Amino acid sequence: MALPISDDLRERIIRFYENHDDDTQQNIADEFGVSQSFMEKLLRRWRVTGSSAAWPHAGGRTRTLHNHDVTLQQLVAAQPDATLAELQSRIAEKTKLQVSVPTVCRTLQRLRLVRKKSRSNPASTNDRK
Repeated sequence: MALPISDDLRERIIRFYENHDDDTQQNIADEFGVSQSFMEKLLRRWRVTGSSAAWPHAGGRTRTLHNHDVTLQQLVAAQPDATLAELQSRIAEKTKLQVSVPTVCRTLQRLRLVRKKSRSNPASTNDRK
């Protein structure tokens, strides 16, 4: 993923472009180490809006369980030793949302909810060697 180009560099490119009318966009792009397509977009934005600043971050996808944090907290509080698959099925029953086990895991991590094994469960019979 490419790093965003600073506003300072954007302004220097625009100033250079204004002072060197005879240079091509490609030469200016090479001079500053940016792509031709970036130059085209930067100059178009500058001509239309008068600004060379980057667009603000547009956000991203909304989390699937973004409105159901309390529900998940209640489910974990009711049964702290529930497996991720059990929580997944209980979420489906309560919210009618079908989410993946990794989604449940990420939401638990984001909420910093720790699932604890019950002391009443029998010890594992797997022999470790």
